[in-house]
Amino acid sequence: MVNGFPKRNKLCGKLRIAQLYKEGKRIVAWPLRVCWHYSEGETEVLVWAPKSLFKHAVDRNNLRRLMREAYRLNQGILGDKHYRIAFNYMDKELQSFSVIEKGMKKALTKIAEH
Repeated sequence: MVNGFPKRNKLCGKLRIAQLYKEGKRIVAWPLRVCWHYSEGETEVLVWAPKSLFKHAVDRNNLRRLMREAYRLNQGILGDKHYRIAFNYMDKELQSFSVIEKGMKKALTKIAEH
């Protein structure tokens, strides 16, 4: 499997995001809160870092980059099934890539088990 993260795999659109949060299942894999739902199309991912916890845009951008990279490297865990997934960062501190990747692996494993 190619470890890319093209534009078609990014979850966009208010209606689709609202539907995900309304109908999706929620799990916590520290430091991430994950909302996911089955999808008929390709797997789509939303990555979010809250402005209320990180006032500086550079910190939010850094967290989003780390979460996207952790997802990109571990997306093979999901297999052939397709999902809509939202990853929300919930820790008040900036964590290292290894901590974020550990949480990402845990979350993707839980999603794949369902």
